[in-house]
Order: sequence, then C-alpha cells, then structure tokens
Amino acid sequence: MPSQTMTQITEDTFEHVLHVFNNTPTIDLREVSFIDPYGMVGILEIGELLKSGNIRKTLYLPESEEVLKYLERMDFFKFVANYFELEPPEPQIAGKYLRSSYSDVLLEITPIEKSDDIHFIVGKVKERANVILKKHLHYDERAINGFIVALSEVCQNIIEHSEKKGFVGIQKYHFQNLNKNIVKIAVMDIGIGFRNSLSERFLFKNDFDAIEKALLHGASRYADEGRGHGLAAVRRFVNQWNGRLSICSVTAKLSIIPEWSWGKEKETKLYSFPGSQINIMLPEV
Repeated sequence: MPSQTMTQITEDTFEHVLHVFNNTPTIDLREVSFIDPYGMVGILEIGELLKSGNIRKTLYLPESEEVLKYLERMDFFKFVANYFELEPPEPQIAGKYLRSSYSDVLLEITPIEKSDDIHFIVGKVKERANVILKKHLHYDERAINGFIVALSEVCQNIIEHSEKKGFVGIQKYHFQNLNKNIVKIAVMDIGIGFRNSLSERFLFKNDFDAIEKALLHGASRYADEGRGHGLAAVRRFVNQWNGRLSICSVTAKLSIIPEWSWGKEKETKLYSFPGSQINIMLPEV
C-alpha cells in the first residue's frame, strides 16, 4: 500500500491518487501544496465514478490558503460537493483571485455533456486566447486557430465516445526550470474508453493498442469516411508547436514527449480507471 499523504496532484502523481481514493474511506488533501487542471479534473472524475456506484466519501480540503484560492478561482468548488462530503464544509478563503482578462486562466473547470457545452467552451477560450496565447506563448493567429480546433476535437471526442460527463480545464504556468510559459489542457471522462469504443470495428489485445490506433492511425468507431481524424489532428497540432500530449485509457497510457519534457512514451498495467484522460502541454514559442 502506498503512503496516503498527497502533496502534489498532477498527471505525474495521478496513479498514486487513484490508489489512495480507491483504498481509503476518507481522502486527505490537507498537505497538498500544488494541484493543476489535470489534478482537479481527475478528482471530479473519480467523484463521478464513485457516484455511479452510490459511494460518497469524505474529502479533507487542502490547508494551504493559496491552493484553496486557486481551486476557487478554477470553479472546482462548483462541482466537488456533488461527489464528496467536504471537511471543512465551507472552505475559508480570505482573498479570492480576481477574475480579469489578465488572469492566467484560459478556462475554469467546465463540464462537457452535450455539443452546446463545446460551443460554450470554445467561445470562452476564444475570449481569452488572444491575451494569453499571444502575450505569453507568442502564438500567431494561425496557431491560435489551431489551438481552438484541437480543443474542439478533444472535447468532441468525449461527446462521441464517452456516454458520461466529462470535464475540461486550461491554465497557463511559468516553468522555472525551462524559463518558459506553458499552457496545460486537461480533458477527462469516465466513459467506455478507447478499446470499447473501437471494439465494433477492431479487435485489440489491450488498451494501449486501442489508444495507439486512434491517435497514430486515425481509427474511429464509425465506418464512414472523414470520421476519427480528430485526435490525429490534435497530434499534428501538438507536434507542430513542440507540445506534449498524453492519453490514458483504462490500464494504458501513450505519450508524445518533446525534448523539454519528461516521462514514458508507453505505459501499461496501470491502475484501472475507465474512460479517457487527456493532458496537453503547449510551450512558449
């Protein structure tokens, strides 16, 4: 059994987070000092999974006021009480982050259940993209349009393949070790996953083969031409801008890792978690 203490909740620690959430009756986030969109969206999707099994656990909130303020700024508290009993029930936040056009947030945590949600998400990101992507990543109009298309495709993937509620969140960070700005995009669902989604048309030995077929070969659950190229378009965009892309589904994870990043390209036999979890990191040009 791994240690129950969690100090960071990100893609890198999510496997550990799943262990803790599945093996303890209460979830202790009191020592968490850093959480990113992947961590926030991940906790909400774990909540979705627990709710589907009529399980409601107690979640001890972080003691760090900075972390609480950030969670509030990202609208995490709009959703988390739907899934967990919170301790304390009302987080004590002295000064809330201002919601201005100068914020680093491209998109607060937002649910994805229907196509209208994608229109809302794209509209919201378009409002802020020029300020954040131009100013901090130095993207031109073509790159920003590519960003919007890639985001739409990733969200559409949930509508077409999930059958469950998804969540998305987008935030800009400054990576000190790179001395560069990075935008992180996290999109998740707990739906049927890649292997089940493609199983009517393809036979796979494992989850990794299904992710690979969808991402690298444009496989789709639909036979008609023109379907299934969404993720391939996302991959091309991420490659073009030297970004990082990882897709996790059930027990496997495939990552495209540029030279500035870290991690394994292929991971199998992971802690089983349904649906798909996508993390994109785009660096400053």
